[in-house]
Amino acid sequence: MLFIADGAGTSYWAATHFVADVLSVHQFPVVGLVDVRSSSHDITDSAASATSYAAGVATYNGAIGVDPDTLSVPTVLEMAAERGMGTGLVATSSITHATPAAFAAHVPRRAMQYEIARQMVDHNVTVVLGGGRRYFDPAVRRDSLDLLAAICEGHTYVGSHAEFSSLAIDTVTALYGLFTPEHMPAAATRAPTLPEMTEAALSILGRDPDGFFLMVEASQPDWRAHDNEPIERIVAEMLDLDRAIAVALEYRARHPETLIVVTADHETGGLALQRDSTGSIAASYTTGSHTAAMVPLFAIGPGARRFGGITTNDRVGRLLIEAVQH
Repeated sequence: MLFIADGAGTSYWAATHFVADVLSVHQFPVVGLVDVRSSSHDITDSAASATSYAAGVATYNGAIGVDPDTLSVPTVLEMAAERGMGTGLVATSSITHATPAAFAAHVPRRAMQYEIARQMVDHNVTVVLGGGRRYFDPAVRRDSLDLLAAICEGHTYVGSHAEFSSLAIDTVTALYGLFTPEHMPAAATRAPTLPEMTEAALSILGRDPDGFFLMVEASQPDWRAHDNEPIERIVAEMLDLDRAIAVALEYRARHPETLIVVTADHETGGLALQRDSTGSIAASYTTGSHTAAMVPLFAIGPGARRFGGITTNDRVGRLLIEAVQH
């Protein structure tokens, strides 16, 4: 299992720790730092970094599942599927957004979300949960391709939290949930939550006798920092993620052969934690953009020690591929 906290550097976890003294990531015995530079820039974007995690190659900003020459590179999700394993993508953004897209699509530009949606459906990912329904909708797509109908041929499909909540999840073998036309709401009003989506994904994928690969992205810490929002909104997104990690740890307690890695694609905002006029911790930003800061990594499970220390995102990707192929 791979958890990606979009934009979350060490200060994000520090701020969350100040609010909740006990976090799920405290249980992870292996900690490291990841150099996330892309092949084209010292400051990466989500697409390049996610592709490095997905395929074990360094590539240019904006690339989705392709190398610096725009050639398709096999991803850990695709390799897992080839071995008969279950596969899953969960995000609080549109599911066609850069990070989830990098695991199940190959396009030269991250903006090609309609093509990303088509490729995702072709890949037949076992569980897909997030936003982005418009990219699958024939009424919106210029080619009028009905990807929603294609999804329903092999998956249970839900388009709302109410439909999701009413599922008899033990009877579902493959699931698509596209809960919003574009991105999902912020943590305070999000439904379903990231923990709920993670739990559903594990309920389905955990029944696969060949094992599974699941990528879960907390997409929105990045957005809160791009807008230099108050620290409470950053922490709300991080707590949503940490509760999802708790779900994964509960699964691992029953299945100790499970490897869980938690990291980020990059840092956003140059977030510093300072005291405000009342003496409370507040967010202080140096930018509204990404930074070149290294990001933290936490790992637990078989092979976790290999992820420790200072490493690079493409090396993390290669280790994930090795874990799937083991």
